[in-house]
Amino acid sequence: MSAETAVEQPDISILGPDALLSEYCQDARWGLAVVRATVLEAAHPQIGAALIENSTFVAHPWRRVFNTLLSTQRVLDADTRVRDKEAARLNRLHARIAGVDPKGRPYNAMDPDARAWVVASLFESTVNLSRMSGVTMSAEDMERLYAEFRAFLVLLEGNADHLPATVEEFWPYFEDVIERGLENTEAMRIILFELFGHMPAPPLLRGHPTIWAAGRVMAGPVISEFLKGTLPESIRQRAGLGELPGSHALARGVYMGTGVAARVLPQSWTRTDTMIGLLDPSLSNDGSGSQLLSALRRQQTRAAALIRLLSPISGDSSSSSAGSAARSADRFFAEVLDQTGDGYVSWPDIAAMAREVGSRLDLDEDTEERLFEAYAGWWRELASALDDDGDGRVSRAEYAAAASTMASPALVRVAEVLFDATDADGDQSISAVEHRALFRTAFSRDVETTGQDARYSRSEFVREFLDFMSGRQGSAGYESLLAQA
Repeated sequence: MSAETAVEQPDISILGPDALLSEYCQDARWGLAVVRATVLEAAHPQIGAALIENSTFVAHPWRRVFNTLLSTQRVLDADTRVRDKEAARLNRLHARIAGVDPKGRPYNAMDPDARAWVVASLFESTVNLSRMSGVTMSAEDMERLYAEFRAFLVLLEGNADHLPATVEEFWPYFEDVIERGLENTEAMRIILFELFGHMPAPPLLRGHPTIWAAGRVMAGPVISEFLKGTLPESIRQRAGLGELPGSHALARGVYMGTGVAARVLPQSWTRTDTMIGLLDPSLSNDGSGSQLLSALRRQQTRAAALIRLLSPISGDSSSSSAGSAARSADRFFAEVLDQTGDGYVSWPDIAAMAREVGSRLDLDEDTEERLFEAYAGWWRELASALDDDGDGRVSRAEYAAAASTMASPALVRVAEVLFDATDADGDQSISAVEHRALFRTAFSRDVETTGQDARYSRSEFVREFLDFMSGRQGSAGYESLLAQA
């Protein structure tokens, strides 16, 4: 390739707190772009297959929101070591995801074209956010933002060769992928038609299931129509996505409304961390944003009290609380083991547990590998003891029939590796700070401890983990890490 035609690689040093992408990440409206981009990603055959078979986005959508935000923040961190460590972690995570889709086609999360499409769909959705919000992105800003997204691909791949070099070349590429590379995948259908209608409550509303259920029934179809209205016409036609009259007007109205709100409300009210705080009160801070959170939570509490007065008393409401008595095997299977939500337990479910722990503790490569090996040993033990029909997965019936009598030396190994990973200072005990680091899960919920001086010995830590993972005893910490969405 000659010097004239060589594709120039962007400098990854443009990533950081001063990046234009960082401004978008701090704007709560960017969540609209992320969700739309997820639909476009899911329509890619390789990405859609990987999501269906390996991702926890169906069973734990709120967790995915937090983890996506956390990963982006790390990539844009001022410390290049944090950025590089996160890129290496993402590559290790993707390297473990491969398989064959229902049509017999292989998929691999390290496929460079698929990874380029993830970056491309997020860039296009960010530009679309500005356009639909009534704000025209300048040519200079668009070129700058595109360079930052290409730099992110360089950080992952070592080059950005699978994305066009310029914004002008990007748009024909984007249309070509839609026309020739996307399909009406199962993952896209689940996101559009099922996910929002069955989404579990965010932390703020977990204590008020009636409020959440009522709102979800009404909001689910509206969100579906909104998302369809935001998608390019060409993909709606190719995927056979019929839409109700007014869907596009609804989408534009939502974008315009959020755009106006961003311009007239105090900036602290429209920041991403403030919106996450609305979902989880544990994140509230001082200032005007905190006042908004407090006011909304007071209104939510009053509404919950009113609905409880008007609603018939349900049965046993205490059985679902974190840290409660032991679950039945059936419920433990559904809430903890089946991480992907497909009704079975297989290696992707167990790997999802390892990924969540590894992400939460920000493990180095060697410790992460030990953790995955330990979880893999546990999966082999489960499959050997419980997979009666040899189909490579454990059904709910198979688990419930034999789990209570099953010894689990491999699970002890998982607990030992987890203890070593959590014991950051290597003093053979888990401090309150280390304990919170492990359980700082979706939306940074801190788990209560008996005090700042509380410590877990190795035997105490292992016993608690085994009691929870065998379904014998509840645990607020492990509930937040593995069971809650």
